[in-house]
Amino acid sequence: MPTQAVISIVDDDQSVREATVDLMNSLGFGVEAFPDGETFLKSDALRSTRCLIADVQMPGIGGLELYARLIASGHAIPMILITAYPDEGVKAQALKSGLIAYLTKPFSEEDLISRIDAALEVAL
Repeated sequence: MPTQAVISIVDDDQSVREATVDLMNSLGFGVEAFPDGETFLKSDALRSTRCLIADVQMPGIGGLELYARLIASGHAIPMILITAYPDEGVKAQALKSGLIAYLTKPFSEEDLISRIDAALEVAL
């Protein structure tokens, strides 16, 4: 895995955000973290992110809406959605729209890493 790849995390749950940041750092990725979609969209990280991990349900912009906004603005960043509240309808919509994965919390590190590898393959 390339060490220069930037992974951005968007999750309103601080503990999940910090744990995911720690995992990405341990794997040698550059990492940026945001408490919500609005903050990410306004950030400089938008241009350098090669994989985005976002929560489905957040105040303001949820994960699916964030992805739609990215696509509409020409930023087709490979994205992984994570959720503590799995919903088969949302999962189907997410995967149909082109997201890399829909993972239910808690997910294994191995599962997340394999999805990040897939996202980085798409980002090349």
